[in-house]
Formats: sequence, C-alpha cells, structure tokens
Amino acid sequence: MSARIISFDTETTGLDFETGDRVIELGAVEILERNKTGEEFQTYLNPDGKEISEKAQQITGITNEQLKDKPKFKDIAKEFQEFVHEKKLVIHNADFDLAFLNKELKEAGYPRISNTNIIDTLNVAREKFPGAQNSLDALCKRFKIDNSRRQKHSALLDCELLAKVYINLIDQKE
Repeated sequence: MSARIISFDTETTGLDFETGDRVIELGAVEILERNKTGEEFQTYLNPDGKEISEKAQQITGITNEQLKDKPKFKDIAKEFQEFVHEKKLVIHNADFDLAFLNKELKEAGYPRISNTNIIDTLNVAREKFPGAQNSLDALCKRFKIDNSRRQKHSALLDCELLAKVYINLIDQKE
C-alpha cells in the first residue's frame, strides 16, 4: 500500500437516492503507507429542499435547521473532486455511498466515480470473516479500535475509524 488512498463516507437524508434522498455530510481521510496523512475533507451540505428523515436525524444528530446555511453539493464538487482525483477510495458498504455520491456528481456536472477505484471493506471483511458480523462497529471491536467517540454517525469520524479498520484488514491479508 504505497499509493495515497482515501477513506470515504457519507451521511444522507435517508436511504434511497432514487426517491430524492441527498448527501448531507461528506468525509474523507487520506492514508499513505498505513498512516493517516492529516489531509482531510469534510463538509456538511444543504440537501436543497429535501428534508432529513426522522431516522436519519436520530442516527446522525444532524437537523434540517443545521444545514440551512451550508453549501450545496454543486458548490463543493470541484474541491471534492480535486481531493479524491485518481486516488483509490476505501468505503464500507460502497454500493450505498457510491450511489449517492455518483448521483450528486452527475447533477453537479462531474463524472461519476468508477467501481474500479473502490475498495469495499465490507466485501473484504465478508471474505475474511464469512458469517461474522462485519459492520464498522463490529470490525472496530474485532481489531480493538476505540470507537467510544461514535455516539452518532459522523462521516469524518467514520472515515477515521474506517482508515484504521482498513489498515488492520490489509495487514491480515499479507
């Protein structure tokens, strides 16, 4: 693992991008040589008129009121694209996050991110630990990663935890 890799996560207004749910938080943490570099990208986003579901508010602690004055995805798309450009993305349950991200990128006029640039830690964990619980919390527990700060889902905190989980998964592969 010598290339720069990005641990990535989103928080959303709900679970279905096809019915209009939107990204409300992006988080990304750069990893190089099995270490976080200190380079991060995090922003809260105005979902452009889409209300956050009650369930999503409970999970994230993010409210509609908090996002009123935040930028829309199209306003940060270029900066985000520059941060992740030509880097592998490490995502836990990549199908979910990529569906939302690619919809947002398309609507902002940017190319989608290809699955070939993705490492899905959920799939890696399922291969390594078939039949076991492989949620991010379960993997943190398995690898003795302190996730006590994770009271609510936060894209940036989840990226930090995911970076550690990924490094443990890779170390076990070798």
